[in-house]
Amino acid sequence: MTTPELGLPMAVPAEGLPARVRIHEVGARDGLQNEKTAVPTQVKAEFIRRLAAAGLTTLEATSFVHPEWVPQLADAEQLFPLVRDLTGPAGEALHLPVLVPNERGLDRALTLGATRIAVFASATESFAKANLNRTVDEALSMFEPVVARGRAEGAHVRGYLSMCFGDPWEGPVPIPQVVRVCRALLDMGCDELSLGDTIGVATPGHVDRLLDALVEAGVPTASLGVHFHDTYGQALANTLAALRHGVTTVDASAGGLGGCPYAKSATGNLATEDLVWMLTGLGIDTGVDLGLLTATSGWMAGQLGRPSPSRTVRALSHKE
Repeated sequence: MTTPELGLPMAVPAEGLPARVRIHEVGARDGLQNEKTAVPTQVKAEFIRRLAAAGLTTLEATSFVHPEWVPQLADAEQLFPLVRDLTGPAGEALHLPVLVPNERGLDRALTLGATRIAVFASATESFAKANLNRTVDEALSMFEPVVARGRAEGAHVRGYLSMCFGDPWEGPVPIPQVVRVCRALLDMGCDELSLGDTIGVATPGHVDRLLDALVEAGVPTASLGVHFHDTYGQALANTLAALRHGVTTVDASAGGLGGCPYAKSATGNLATEDLVWMLTGLGIDTGVDLGLLTATSGWMAGQLGRPSPSRTVRALSHKE
């Protein structure tokens, strides 16, 4: 047990948890894509630079989707060259994944030197139709050549899976349905999967049951990340449940930015600061400087003209 520093919780380690967690920071992509107006390219680049300076090493930079789909990220060609050569505080290389919806998006990303890509699938037919105008299986067929070519080009490939717990049109999502699509993404060559609670309805028992089912289906826990939304205040509890299962990759968004433009009930992502506060209190290493991260989210909130929804950002800002 350690004495807390000013602005940090006391570290009280718990048994059965990983020693280190890799935070997959999605604020610059998933966070900003949901803004009503486009954030200037230079502001996005500065946001990513500040997040890197705070110690985050996996920073999802942008999305190579058609501008009509997500106009807030229409500047991907301009933004990515501004950040692709960034390094961390100690000079370490950064991971800068980008979202690619199809082979055209992959072409654009590879041309600019992207080495980590992500595809975005759905566990439900309704969301696949809303997001991609395809059935689940049609979307998987579209992703298969993208994943194969990405791997052939030496890229790391992440598979996002939305609506793993609940869907605004279909309600609770059957666990075998989620397992089937996870297995399909892995079988086509994805290196990593991110299990998305897109509308924030998961609870810890549901997380336990899904992770048990994935293990039974031969999905390695080491290949899984979790992506929880905090609609009902369950994101940290769900994250802790995933950590107890051995998951060591957690998606989060600086300042709690983001949602999903195709699911209106999807409110903000788990705030990175709230996650770091909990992990620090559990004695889990993240490599993140919470003070610098909080300052960065405060700065971005100023750029957006509204306060940060992160409870930790608000609490630490009031101490200054």
